[in-house]
Amino acid sequence: MIDVELLRSTPDAFRDSQRARQGDVSAVDRALEADEARRAALTRFETLRAEQKAFGKKVAQAPKDEKAALVAQVQGLAEDVKRAEAQANDAAQAFDVAVRGIQNLVLDGVPEGGEDDFTVLREVGEHPAFDFAPKDHVALGESLQLFDLERGAKVSGARFYYLTGWGARLELALLNLALDQAIGAGFTPLITPTIVNPDIMRGTGFLDSHSDEIYYLEADDQYLTGTSEVALAGYHSDEIIDLAAGPKRYAGWSTCYRREAGSHGKDTRGILRVHQFNKLEMFVYTTPDQAVAEHQRLLAWEEQMLAKVELPYRVINTAAGDLGSSAAQKFDTEAWIPTQQTYRELTSTSNCTTYQARRLGVRYRPEEGGKTTPVATLNGTLATTRWLVAILENHQQADGSVRIPEALRPYLGGIEAITPAS
Repeated sequence: MIDVELLRSTPDAFRDSQRARQGDVSAVDRALEADEARRAALTRFETLRAEQKAFGKKVAQAPKDEKAALVAQVQGLAEDVKRAEAQANDAAQAFDVAVRGIQNLVLDGVPEGGEDDFTVLREVGEHPAFDFAPKDHVALGESLQLFDLERGAKVSGARFYYLTGWGARLELALLNLALDQAIGAGFTPLITPTIVNPDIMRGTGFLDSHSDEIYYLEADDQYLTGTSEVALAGYHSDEIIDLAAGPKRYAGWSTCYRREAGSHGKDTRGILRVHQFNKLEMFVYTTPDQAVAEHQRLLAWEEQMLAKVELPYRVINTAAGDLGSSAAQKFDTEAWIPTQQTYRELTSTSNCTTYQARRLGVRYRPEEGGKTTPVATLNGTLATTRWLVAILENHQQADGSVRIPEALRPYLGGIEAITPAS
C-alpha cells in the first residue's frame, strides 16, 4: 500500500497520480478523512486507558471504606475503555479499506491516460521481408506438428493446447536459455508454488485490479497464480532482509493460469492468449533509492533475450491507466508479428517501489541497529510460451520450415531448422 506519511504531507501528488491513472481521485480525500478518524479514535482510546490505569492505582491506595464506591467507577471506566477500543479497531479497519483504494504513486515520466496512451521509447531490428506469403503461427504450428489445439480444447476447453514434439522442445529451450542468462546475471533460480494464500495474492495488488483474471479455489480459499511474481513477492513476506550486499534477485519458473476474462473474441486462434502457459519471471528486492536504476537493468536483460532470439521489437512506456494498482512505472517490450502487421507484448517489467513490500511486511535496515523500512520490489518477464508465436512467424522460410535462432540451437541438439520432414 502507499506511504501514509507521504499521503498526509503531499495529498495533491496522489490526486494527480489517481487522475493520471483515470482512477478515483476522491479516494484520496476518503483516505485522509479515514486517517483523521482513526487517529482521533486511537487517541481517545489511549487517553481513556491511561485514565483507567491511573484510577486503578487510586483505588488500590484508597481507604477500605471508600473502595466500594470507587470500584463501581472503575467498572464504568472499563466499559468506556472497551467501547473506545472497539471504535478504534473499527476506525483502523475503515482506514485500511480506504487507503487500499489508492493505487501506487506513479513516477515522473509515466504518460497519462489508458491502454492506448503509451509512448514508444525505441524500435529495434528490421521487420522480415518475405518473398512468399507468410503463414501465421497456427498454420506453422500445425504443419510442423508443434502443438495440438484440437485435442487441447477436447480435454480442457477453449484456449488450452498441447505443445508437441519440437514445439515442446522449443519452449524448454527458450526457458532454459532465459534461465542461463538470469543465472549469469546473478539471479537465484526458484521453481515456485502456483497456489497461494489470499494474504499473499492480496499483498501483491492483484486482487485490486486483476481479480477477474484469477482462478479462485473456493473449497481451499486459495488462488492459482497468473505469474510467479506473486509467489516471489511472498517469499520474504513478514521478514527483515539483508540488502547490505546488494539486491536480492530471483528467477521464478512456473506454470501460470489466467481466466482471460473479457477477452471473448480476441486472439481465439492459437497460443497467443491462453489460460495456461509457462514463464520465467525476474523478481528483485532492493533499496528504494536503487529501484529506478534496477528497473533499467531489468529492461536491458529483457532486451538481451529478444536479441538472442533475433526478434524485431519495440519498447513502450506504459500509460498510467494501464499499470495496475501496484506498479509505479512499467515498460513493455513488444515483438513484431508479421501476419498481424503489428507489435504484440512479449515482456513487461514493473517498478512497484515500496507498494507491495508495505502490504507484505518486507523490510530492511538501512544501517546497523537502525529502524527498519520497506524495501522496493520489481519484476520482469524473461521468457514465456507466447514468445513461440513471434519466433515461428519471424523465422519462417519459404519451404514451410522455421529457422532456429543460433542462441537456441545448443538447447535443441544443434538443429538449424524445424522442417516438415523433421
